Amino acid sequence: MNAPAAGRGWTRRRAAAAALLPVLLPLAGAADAGVPAAYAPVVVEPRPDDAGRLEFDLRPAQQRARQLGRALYVYLGADDCPYCRRYEDFLAENAGALARRFAAGYVVADLRGRLSLAAERLMLRTEALRLPYADFQRAIGDARARLLVYPCIWLLDAGSGRPLMQMPAGAGTFLTVDEQIEILDRIE
Repeated sequence: MNAPAAGRGWTRRRAAAAALLPVLLPLAGAADAGVPAAYAPVVVEPRPDDAGRLEFDLRPAQQRARQLGRALYVYLGADDCPYCRRYEDFLAENAGALARRFAAGYVVADLRGRLSLAAERLMLRTEALRLPYADFQRAIGDARARLLVYPCIWLLDAGSGRPLMQMPAGAGTFLTVDEQIEILDRIE
């Protein structure tokens, strides 16, 4: 028996999007999460692809950084990650000391994920690459190529998309103004 006409309209993309609904719905309420507005972040929300993965497209942020002659400060956080909230709170509390320093040398890309988003389902896209998390890490030469840890930060060259330096990840990410400034000033 054939499916009704309306049922035949379902494509693989719609089926993949429907399968991702439980992951995407909680993200919709995460508007307050992420890098504070004082840093003028380019917010990158994940989009489902045909294979049921969530893709973070860095190309608009990469293009903006290149146009402004800046590097890219890519922050991968999760709205349900306590360590991410801690870093974001630190950024908010210290915006007076840090926001201008960020703006002088970086375009901030704020990738908004969830702890339930497994590395194999997380895709990262730049002008040169479109790969799952671990493959992306290896392709850009990131020595941290390993399990997905939140928060994760990359300092990338806007032209090549390659890391400008190796960065730490996880709970101890830059929790003093001096540590954050040291990282920002190393690249400028």
